[in-house]
Amino acid sequence: MSRTRTALALGMAAAAALTVASATATAAPLPAAGSTTVTPAGHSFKASLSGKATLKAGSVTVTCTVSVSTGAVPAAPGNQNPAGPVSSPISPPTYSSCTSSMPGVTPTVTTSGAWSVSMQNGSLVTATMTVPTGGLVVHTTGLASCTVTAAPGGPASVPATWANGAPSSLSFVNASVPVTVTGGFGCPTSATSSTFNAVYLVSDTTDPAQQITVTP
Repeated sequence: MSRTRTALALGMAAAAALTVASATATAAPLPAAGSTTVTPAGHSFKASLSGKATLKAGSVTVTCTVSVSTGAVPAAPGNQNPAGPVSSPISPPTYSSCTSSMPGVTPTVTTSGAWSVSMQNGSLVTATMTVPTGGLVVHTTGLASCTVTAAPGGPASVPATWANGAPSSLSFVNASVPVTVTGGFGCPTSATSSTFNAVYLVSDTTDPAQQITVTP
């Protein structure tokens, strides 16, 4: 066999091997999501901040000590998903008693739009809070006038973990939230994301003797 034909044969073999490898990688299935059930079906709940919530953008941290949101577990059978999470709409969380790490600066947090939270059962129960486009805005006054807008380009998914208990809890640990920052001197205008930390205790308001629980 000539050198040209040998080189051509080797090239075709290599291309075939790459094609097979690519097809195999593409065809590899993703792990299937497990089943999720949130109970009690149809019950209303209240999520109240435990401790403090912090939102850090650049070198500036806003800390709030009061935050509340309400919602309801979907009625049956919507409270069950055999292969994925269960989602519930929630009211836009309110934030008050807020301070800034910048001296002489007072922050105000406003929220709006259609918020939701979804639960996925597993060895670690995970949760995702969806912030609607522009659904959270922090405005500061005083020595620095800044505006921080969360989810500026579209709804943002904020990861969390869930723990069953009495009451159950929803925890955000260094969760990343996309933001834009506008303003003058002292404003972290180069920041494109913020870090959110908070723990919410979730109580059943339909029947306070029961607990909101996530199971398979």
